Amino acid sequence: MVKFIAKRLAISVVLLFIVTTLVFAFVHMMPGDPVLTMLGVDSNPDPVTVEKIRTELGLDQPILVQYGNYLKGIVKLDLGKSYSEKIPVVQAIASRFPRTLELAFVSLVLACLAGIPLGIIAAVRRGKLSDLMLTTVASVGTSVPVYVLGYLLVVVFALNIFNLPIAKLPASGFTAFSKDPAMHIQKIILPAVTLALGVAASIMRTTRSSMLDAMAAESIRPLRAKGLSGGKVIRKHVIRNAMIPVITIIGLQLGNLIGGTVLCETVFNWPGVASLLVKAINHRDYPLIQGCVLLISVVYIFTNMMVDIIYGILDPRVR
Repeated sequence: MVKFIAKRLAISVVLLFIVTTLVFAFVHMMPGDPVLTMLGVDSNPDPVTVEKIRTELGLDQPILVQYGNYLKGIVKLDLGKSYSEKIPVVQAIASRFPRTLELAFVSLVLACLAGIPLGIIAAVRRGKLSDLMLTTVASVGTSVPVYVLGYLLVVVFALNIFNLPIAKLPASGFTAFSKDPAMHIQKIILPAVTLALGVAASIMRTTRSSMLDAMAAESIRPLRAKGLSGGKVIRKHVIRNAMIPVITIIGLQLGNLIGGTVLCETVFNWPGVASLLVKAINHRDYPLIQGCVLLISVVYIFTNMMVDIIYGILDPRVR
């Protein structure tokens, strides 16, 4: 088991190094000059001023020197200062990450509460109308883009039916749960549901498939032969055996949610890391772009590593 964990950890470190290198390369290949963006396109800046700012930001150094400084900063947890936010990158991300994490966690909880029971129902009623309806809805749920679903929910629920105070909020309109729980829940519910629907569809399909495999297993037939009712066999044996792949997909979906909140946070103007990343890209804010992508990558890689380890513990055959 120790070798298995060490192998997964080594793979994660290599992946993280590759990601950080690619992020640095792609960011510096972006069109546009961050200094001119900072000064404004209509400011007609003096070339001397431009070069002075470029020197202060270290953009006049050779690219390999900048890359070396970037890696040193990662080791020291010093990702530089944001051009647009005028504060350290770590501080800017730290103020936003809890909101992204909250949105992803609430979405995952909602997805599990819907996806697992519906997957069990679809498997138990395989081939019947309810199974056909659920699998069709799940296929649609995994196909509709997040931004389309988000705008649709805003139009239906926020503007027409319930008039929820969450559509296109300014960042200053964010209400912390500690200050006003009811208002906070109203503002997070649509973004969370938007993200949860697609994840719930994936969890439902995985649960259904895993349940069908478990119900067809050789170990289940003797239980039926002993006279145990179908419901008892499913509750005490089938569901437990079917949950291993479901746990795996849930863990992977958490990583996907952290990285996939960009469109959802943009639609609802939710003040998280993803919306901060969009702002950083628009301002050519190299340090902030690198910091946001690095955080999302670390969370995704770490989540996948933990899922692999947990799966190895639950199923020794994969070690």
